[in-house]
Amino acid sequence: IMAAKGMKVVLSDVDAASLQEALAEVQGLCAGGAGDAISCVCDVADEGAVKKLKEECWEAFGGCHLLMANAAKMPMNGSCLAPMPQITSALNVNLMGQIHTCQAFIPAMQEAGTEGQIIITGSKQGITMPPSNFVYNMTKAAVKCYAEGLQHELRNKEGNKLRVCLLVPGWTNTGIVANGLKSVAAAEGKEFDPDKVPFSEGKPAKGAWMPAQVVEYMVSTLEKDNDMFYIICPDNEVDEKTDNLRMAWTGQEIVERRPPLSRWHADWKGKFEEYMAKNK
Repeated sequence: IMAAKGMKVVLSDVDAASLQEALAEVQGLCAGGAGDAISCVCDVADEGAVKKLKEECWEAFGGCHLLMANAAKMPMNGSCLAPMPQITSALNVNLMGQIHTCQAFIPAMQEAGTEGQIIITGSKQGITMPPSNFVYNMTKAAVKCYAEGLQHELRNKEGNKLRVCLLVPGWTNTGIVANGLKSVAAAEGKEFDPDKVPFSEGKPAKGAWMPAQVVEYMVSTLEKDNDMFYIICPDNEVDEKTDNLRMAWTGQEIVERRPPLSRWHADWKGKFEEYMAKNK
């Protein structure tokens, strides 16, 4: 979408093979020709690698006007008591990867003195905390806090020309689960079985959006209001009103001193259902 709009694009991923496939696709869409897109293999958990990515971006195109920090991984063991290496790995990619990216790029974007947009990808799981993967939820809750703090700092900086938004996709057909299952299979010395992947871009679930729909929604939102911070995407199963009611319920848990995750608490589940029925 960005390439077709005439932007020069720098793609980055830790998976070199997938990155080359994506690059070939994007180069075919570049309004200015294939030279308007390059790729750089990068592990965002590695601060030095992200700094190198920034240097390659400046060397190729002289700067950056739209920065999208989107890397994430989902540990297959999402328990709060999961093995520490799994928790650390998720934190290093999902949270520190976002921080490394912002730290590497934003000072140079500020120095350039031109307008720019920073897009940080969060998750509804970091807001409403469904009890499916607490480790992932924790990382995305921290990403939300970081993005909110960054937006506050930049908007109060004299002469600031950079905007920050938090992109919160709904259920989306991505490869995040497949990648997690591949990692588990590799760690156990087993062959990866693609049939065990519940959904992905190549095996889409009906209730989920495709990645392009998320980007189109984000672009449409920012074109209407480029100061919008929270970009909360619906999907094919959950509409905007349902999202808002769920988030409002979660936000009131502290104020009303309810148990955490009360939507899934035996004593509160029925009350949540009544609340949804009454307000929707």
